[in-house]
Formats: sequence, structure tokens, C-alpha cells
Amino acid sequence: MDNKVYPWGDTRRFNSYSRYFKELFGGRIQKVAVNAGFTCPNRDGATSYRGCTFCNNNAFTPSYCNPVKSVSAQIEEGIEFHSRRYKDAERYIVYFQSFSNTYAPLDKLIEIYSQAFDNEKIIGIIIGTRPDCIDEAKLDYFAELSREKYVAIEYGVESCYDETLRIINRGHDFQCAAYAVKSTAERGIHTGAHFILGLPGETEEMMIDQTVKINRLPLDTVKFHQLQIFKDTAMGEQYLKDPDTFRLFELEEYIAFFSQVLIRLCPDLVVERFAGEAPPRYHIGHKWGLVRNEQLIIMLEKYLKDNDLYQGKLYNGRKDQ
Repeated sequence: MDNKVYPWGDTRRFNSYSRYFKELFGGRIQKVAVNAGFTCPNRDGATSYRGCTFCNNNAFTPSYCNPVKSVSAQIEEGIEFHSRRYKDAERYIVYFQSFSNTYAPLDKLIEIYSQAFDNEKIIGIIIGTRPDCIDEAKLDYFAELSREKYVAIEYGVESCYDETLRIINRGHDFQCAAYAVKSTAERGIHTGAHFILGLPGETEEMMIDQTVKINRLPLDTVKFHQLQIFKDTAMGEQYLKDPDTFRLFELEEYIAFFSQVLIRLCPDLVVERFAGEAPPRYHIGHKWGLVRNEQLIIMLEKYLKDNDLYQGKLYNGRKDQ
């Protein structure tokens, strides 16, 4: 850190998620992940039976998340789990993380999401979903709910390039994602998006250039993950057959590369994550080891300081779509 105060209001060199929550709620807020038993149109045949080529949902799902248990039971176990690790956590947000959490009729969604607020420690929800699993009626419901509680919808966009989305069997194009983000933001709902850096066929120049399209989206938060290749996935099979066709970053190399994305990113965008972590047992081939998110943040901040970089240093301004 240094003494300069950046546009987002503190001395960190990127617009951090912790600052965002502190500004909204005045203190520490902890996420509790829940698996509500949803599936995905890319798995049940509505779009495809194969799923996205990179997807192994188990790699990112905490052990206490089990759809056999009720939402309320998972929340209670999650709070107990996090209260032991974070002694100062008193308020929680439920993160509906696994699969596509708007992929059900509206009455089913109302039944599921109302359970989250039965616990007095829960002050909001974050809903992870696909942009092709949302409609006007569902957005109207979430907009109404957001008048009393914190509600955020996080879309898996993954890439701004349609050819990449086709290669990974995503099942929707970038225009679909852009429309979902815009429709959500217009209703005053906190809106986030997730992107993967290193997908097959994308050069470093392409990954950096797509920052222009990301800046145009009316997003509040963004997540970036480096490409990780997991067992029991179509991409894992592709990697084992031809590993040289994949761009997998070494840890220090990724820090330097992501910094080039960050300096082009709109300063208003809150960076929730810039790298992913999953248990090594799920990985194929390239691994970073047991590095934690806290360590990654320290490495990024040191690199930014050593090279006098910060979020938005080369930002040229958002443009209309």
C-alpha cells in the first residue's frame, strides 16, 4: 500500500470487494455458500447434455454444501463453519453458487430464496446463474426483493468472444450475456459477471482487448479466474490428448498478465476475485499448489506497487454499447 488515495476512496491499488462491502454495510460481511439443488440447461438437454467443457462444479463447492440438506440447514452449518475461522463475522450473505440458480419456475425460486432470510444473521443473497436462465418476471421479483435486502445476480459470461463460447460449449453468445446484465442493472439490482482468462483459442492480446467490452457493461462487480483444467471434464480430456494447445499461466506470470487487464479496467468496477483456487485433487496437469486467495492478493499488490500500476491507469472511459 501507499499514501495515494485512488478514485474508489482508499490506498489499495485496485477497487477491492472488501472496501465495497465495508462501504455498503459498515463492517465485515461473510459469504455462506449454498447448493439449492438446481441443475443447468447445458446439462439437462434444454441446451445440451454435455455441459461447458471446463465445468466440474464440485471443485468450487464447499463440503458443507449438499442439496440433500435444506437451504436453512446449509446456512446454519455454513455460519458455524465461518464463525470458527472469522471471529469478527456477525452478518452473512448467502451465495447460491452451484449450477444455474435461476433455472426453475418463479414460484420455486420464491420458495427457495425466502428460506435464506429465515435466519436473522442473513442480510442478503448472491445468485450465481447463466444469462440464458433469466427473464423479465424473475428480474422483477428480484428487484422487488432488493428494495428490502441486498440482492446481487452474478452471471457466468466467461468470454466476450462468440467463437470461444462455441468452443467451450457455453450454449449462449455474448449478446445474450450483455442483454441479461443490462436488464438486471436497469432494475437497480447489484450485477456481477465472471470471466475466465486463458480459454482455448484466445491469445493474451484477445484477453486484454476484451476489457473494452467488459467496461461497457453496466456491472458493479467482476470476477476473473485463470483457466484451470479439472478431472472429469471434456476440457480435461482435450488437455490430456493435446496439452500444447492450452495457455496455462504460471503463478507469477499470471500476476503480471492480470495487471495488464487491471490497468485497463474501469475504476468503478469492483474486483471481487482475480484468480481461482480449487483443491489440487481436482486438477489435471498444471497446478499452483495450495496457494490461498489471501496470498494471491498480497502478490498482486506487491507487483502493482513495484511497477507503479493501479486499476484504470490506462482506462479510456466507458462507451455506450
